[in-house]
Amino acid sequence: MDIKSIIRTIPNYPKEGVMFRDITTLWQDARGFRHVVDQLVWPYAGVRIDKVAGIEARGFVLGGAIAYQLSVGFVPVRKKGKLPWNVIGEDYELEYGTDTVEIHTDAITPGDNVLLVDDLIATGGTAAAAIDLLRRAGGTVIGGAFVIDLPDIGGSKRIETMGVNVRTLCEFEGD
Repeated sequence: MDIKSIIRTIPNYPKEGVMFRDITTLWQDARGFRHVVDQLVWPYAGVRIDKVAGIEARGFVLGGAIAYQLSVGFVPVRKKGKLPWNVIGEDYELEYGTDTVEIHTDAITPGDNVLLVDDLIATGGTAAAAIDLLRRAGGTVIGGAFVIDLPDIGGSKRIETMGVNVRTLCEFEGD
């Protein structure tokens, strides 16, 4: 299945020069959505995974579906201030400033094998922060699963240098 043909590209969003890859069109296509979830799950058949961690917000949709398929728990990796209980956080650099991702303090049990999921990997900044956070909580990040890779930006390589295998289903040139 050519999933790239189901992903909408929106030029100059959120700013001039950016080609935004909108996977909501993929989710609307039942066969496409099922295909993507299956393709992100199958490499982990037989691998011990205790939790799937999804990065806010599109990673929640994919991560929830993947966790369901793997019959494991789901951990939301949220932006600062969005979780209602005790949290641990990890700061990371943005193009202009910093941001923070958080998880609940009881989301990961030390020794948990965790699969990190999001829709797209670009610079890898948010994914790297999530990996650091999950590791600090006692988890072992056994992989990163993304629908889209923007290889020209280098995020996949950045995550692989952290010792995390990256699985992506398609690539788009540029940003």
